[in-house]
Amino acid sequence: MMDFLTHEWAVELGWILLQILFVIGPLLIAVAYLTLAERRVIGFMQLRKGPNVVGPFGMFQPFADALKLMAKETILPAGANKVVFLFAPMLTFILSLVAWAVIPFGEGLVIADINVGILYLFAVSSLGVYGVIMAGWASNSKYAFLGALRSAAQMVSYEVSMGLVIINVLLCAGSLNLSAIVEAQRDMWFALPLLPMFVVFFISTLAETNRAPFDLPEGESELVAGYFVEYSSMSFALFFLGEYANMILMSSMTVILFLGGWLPPLDIWPLNMIPGPLWFILKIMLVLFVFLWVRATTPRYRYDQLMRLGWKIFLPFSLIYVVLTAGYLLVSGNLPDVSLG
Repeated sequence: MMDFLTHEWAVELGWILLQILFVIGPLLIAVAYLTLAERRVIGFMQLRKGPNVVGPFGMFQPFADALKLMAKETILPAGANKVVFLFAPMLTFILSLVAWAVIPFGEGLVIADINVGILYLFAVSSLGVYGVIMAGWASNSKYAFLGALRSAAQMVSYEVSMGLVIINVLLCAGSLNLSAIVEAQRDMWFALPLLPMFVVFFISTLAETNRAPFDLPEGESELVAGYFVEYSSMSFALFFLGEYANMILMSSMTVILFLGGWLPPLDIWPLNMIPGPLWFILKIMLVLFVFLWVRATTPRYRYDQLMRLGWKIFLPFSLIYVVLTAGYLLVSGNLPDVSLG
């Protein structure tokens, strides 16, 4: 009996590990080529060529960048806390990957279809600030520490409005399960009735991932490179990969919450013949393109403007919208019973 249970446990563990590799492998490749796509898109918008030398159309540029970073020396500052200094980039990178455990790529295509998936995602994305703070403190550099404090204040500020936006989605879907939220959008994507919240959520994801125009923690003009100024080689690369992995994660959250996940725009032929996972990937690519578009065309905010937008505009506006959404659903008799399933 024990041998049978051990065999069953081993088979299940092997299947879980295979699923994880099936998700993480393509994700790492996507992160690598997102760096190339960003440089090509921004180059196109600014009438430049971008990377076009290494390989056909510059397709091998990510591998050249990885080789260069791996060949560099890892420098540890003399006054740094070496354990925390080395652990911080690993924590940032790991947190950007573990959130994908609950992301549904299609109907039934998810590693862990838990009933509180949205809370899991929100919790994991909130923990990302710890890696940044640890990196800034452990570097023993005032520039790095100031960048870390900026990032902490920025991420906490915009997570508040993101949480209120998510409440609007939960009120409409009646579930904390990500697959159920997608299924609730079969008739209409939530981006239409919740359009203002969709805009607030997307702008908040820019701030959450420290992307332009909210890349103040990495301000080149006054902080050199912000919280990772003392990092080099693969430790720097882990921060770099973590940032782009977080961009893909936030784009997937936007697609799931507002753009119907794996569902086609219209349930008509030939749109409904395209596989759901392909729709999911195409929508993520569209949101990522807007990420890059914003970076190429908008100037950086001042820090007081950043905080004013988060606390004086987004927070009260999203709170009022929660009340309006709940009131409308209650009056119209469409308020669902919010469950954990």
